[in-house]
Amino acid sequence: MFHPKLFENRNVVVTGAGRGIGLEVARQFLDCGGHVLVHTGRDSDRQLPDFLLVAEEERRAFLVPGDFSSHDGVRLFAAAAAALFERVDVLVNNAGTMVGRFPAGDLTDEQYETVVRLNQTSVVEITRALLPQLKASGQAAIVNTISISALTGGSPGSAVYSASKAFVATYSKALARELAPDGIRVNCVSPGTIATDFHERYSSREKLEQTRKSIPLQRLGTPEDCAPAYLFLASPLLSGYITGQTVEINGGQLIC
Repeated sequence: MFHPKLFENRNVVVTGAGRGIGLEVARQFLDCGGHVLVHTGRDSDRQLPDFLLVAEEERRAFLVPGDFSSHDGVRLFAAAAAALFERVDVLVNNAGTMVGRFPAGDLTDEQYETVVRLNQTSVVEITRALLPQLKASGQAAIVNTISISALTGGSPGSAVYSASKAFVATYSKALARELAPDGIRVNCVSPGTIATDFHERYSSREKLEQTRKSIPLQRLGTPEDCAPAYLFLASPLLSGYITGQTVEINGGQLIC
């Protein structure tokens, strides 16, 4: 566990933090003293864990819903973040999902546009909107969630999702170069097969078991396996000379 004051007096924005990896990332930033704007997802009525509600009461967490599948949802969330924080020290772009498995020949224009807007366009829009606050930090970090599928292409039906994650990976490298003069570092975390409700929705038990057997560590990952990498990449103390990189968290899946 990181030092409880590692992010003291630091302002952190985490999108897609209502569940899964994003929720655990938000928890660990809170545990390390950060003031965290938690994007709770599109469902404003989602049941949230007690630690978030307690942190909200203590004014350490700020819970903001938003539907990133729409331009207005992204715009309103970014405006709320800018109004709350004059300075953003850490931006974690984690929002996104596969939406569904769409065979290439059956993919509709609406499905394509939804996947791209949620996983790709929203990252560009949130980053663009919060650049003034990130520049005000002087040593800000952007950490973007991609996926092992950005390298492998994913499994059948996930072509557009996988390609959108590859876009974010390349976008992050370009941003790292462009924003370096402003003291902003940009890196990615690339989870492999992580046991969250993402795979409960989009993968069968048989497929997950087949994947598990192919992983050298012989287990699927957890959000707790992933979250520390975000804190590492967000901390100028721990990773101040790291930018434009991707941390792969997959139990060795890529080497097989």
